[in-house]
Amino acid sequence: QVQLVESGGGLVQPGGSLRLSCAASESIFIFYAMGWYRQAPGKQRELVAGITSGGAITDYADSVKGRFTISRDNAKNTLYLQMNSLKPEDTAVYYCNRKVVYWDWGQGTQVTVSS
Repeated sequence: QVQLVESGGGLVQPGGSLRLSCAASESIFIFYAMGWYRQAPGKQRELVAGITSGGAITDYADSVKGRFTISRDNAKNTLYLQMNSLKPEDTAVYYCNRKVVYWDWGQGTQVTVSS
């Protein structure tokens, strides 16, 4: 089974930026569309960005459109999320995974946006 390890989170001020990474353990990663998800305390996990297997097409939740950019490097089995103009409401644990059909969830990486 593919293992997913998220990293790059941290504490940032509103308006700041972070770049998250998601490392997949197996090269089968390259065949699947992937997404970044987030879950804030007391809320459902939501998809914030998706990307096709080859990286040609991306989509974003309205809440992050224009601020976040998803990308992938299939040679490195790695997914990225560049987050700019961060807002307090972006505070959540961020996860990567396949879309619709999931591998086991990783630990996620905490993003906290606060002054």
